[in-house]
Amino acid sequence: MNKQMSVTGFVARMVMFVVVFGATAAVAESPKKVVPGNAAQVHLSFAPLVRQVAPAVANIYAKRVVQGRRRSMLFDDPFFRRFFGDDLFSSPGRSQVQNSLGSGVIVKPDGLIVTNNHVIAGATEITVVLSDRREFEAEIVLTDEKTDIAILRVDGKAAGLQHLEFADSDELEVGDLVLAIGNPFGVGQTVTSGIVSALARTNVGKGGPQAFIQTDAAINPGNSGGALVTMDGRLVGINTAIFSKSGGSHGIGFAIPANLVSVVVDSAVKGGRIVRPWFGAAGQPVTADIAESLGLRRPIGILVKGLYPGGPAEAAGFRIGDVITAVNGRPVEDVEGLKFRIATLTVDTTAMIDVLRRGKQQRLQLKLRPAPEEPPRDLTKLAGPHPMQGAEVANLSPALAEELEIDTMATGVIVTRVKRGSAAHRLRFRPGDVILRLNDVAVAEVDQLVDLLEESPKDWRFKLRRGEQVLNFAFRS
Repeated sequence: MNKQMSVTGFVARMVMFVVVFGATAAVAESPKKVVPGNAAQVHLSFAPLVRQVAPAVANIYAKRVVQGRRRSMLFDDPFFRRFFGDDLFSSPGRSQVQNSLGSGVIVKPDGLIVTNNHVIAGATEITVVLSDRREFEAEIVLTDEKTDIAILRVDGKAAGLQHLEFADSDELEVGDLVLAIGNPFGVGQTVTSGIVSALARTNVGKGGPQAFIQTDAAINPGNSGGALVTMDGRLVGINTAIFSKSGGSHGIGFAIPANLVSVVVDSAVKGGRIVRPWFGAAGQPVTADIAESLGLRRPIGILVKGLYPGGPAEAAGFRIGDVITAVNGRPVEDVEGLKFRIATLTVDTTAMIDVLRRGKQQRLQLKLRPAPEEPPRDLTKLAGPHPMQGAEVANLSPALAEELEIDTMATGVIVTRVKRGSAAHRLRFRPGDVILRLNDVAVAEVDQLVDLLEESPKDWRFKLRRGEQVLNFAFRS
């Protein structure tokens, strides 16, 4: 009797567990993204997906000529190099051929390939090797150092290649499964799996409009330019960097989102020149102190602190003190994230920008246009008996500031180049210096600076901005 009751109770509890678990699962699971529910599902294979996408991922081999070092014939002997190294008793000399490797993704059936700019930078010869071992010489269609993206094309004989379609990287969620495909350490095409660990990672690369996808799929040297693929076989990112102290994968890899990559690809298809939208405003992150002063419950968005006269933001009705919270419905948390969102859009379109103004939500229409070169740069090499002899200067404009990757709100005269050994070089003027004043006169344009330099006074007093610092230089003739 007791055994019968025990069995009956056990069966009842199991039925209750199944009902409760089934109801919970029905609520928790979405039709598109399902957590494995049993052992059979756990043992599912990625092999069909790999067979589908792997042929669209290629190995990239780049050759570049670099300035080598000249050694005496004695130290060309391997025995001496073993003990004394390659650099002892050497000097700048003969050129050498340097090889690099990476990966690329075919994104058009006519042979258009995406890779990282750093993979092919300075290359004199580029070879693309497909997964079926066919080899093609490639030409560079477009390079973009800011996004670290390069577009290649293989010759016409490779037409009809298998390619990957772009996914909407904005649809990614933390926890989504992804595959990384590339050529790590030159061992050949390799597939690794992982999840999306984080989204919109900024301050990872060297500036530029970046908001990386972070993944724990193993990415190693040689994976650069390879594919980050979703479970439906679409390209969601281009693998580009790792966080590592040893050079190997530590489970923190970064990929350029497909929505930014596709903009560069479209530019290559339409003419090979990238024209980015210009926002025309300066901002800063909202800190806890700023949030409190604005009456916000928590830090959110970007505070508008400056507007370029006549720029798109001013024309759209932005005001200093507005807090930008979203671009086309996508939240932004920092300045880099805002730059990324604007960079994924195209000129001659309209973006919907959500802002908080005095605690009230508003939506402004931002008509996107390219940064203007006003005033014209008027690139000028300075000569004569003065401290800036040997410097090259230009008028700052939003277009030039964007080109130089500095604040597009900056105005005035900027040093673009300094000739080695010149007076400007000896007196430590540097490219990027913005001349603010000369002998207590505000400098607005190149012509004005040239006139002031021709006055040749005995004492020279310069006020300039170098990065975030304002410096004062004084010289006597």
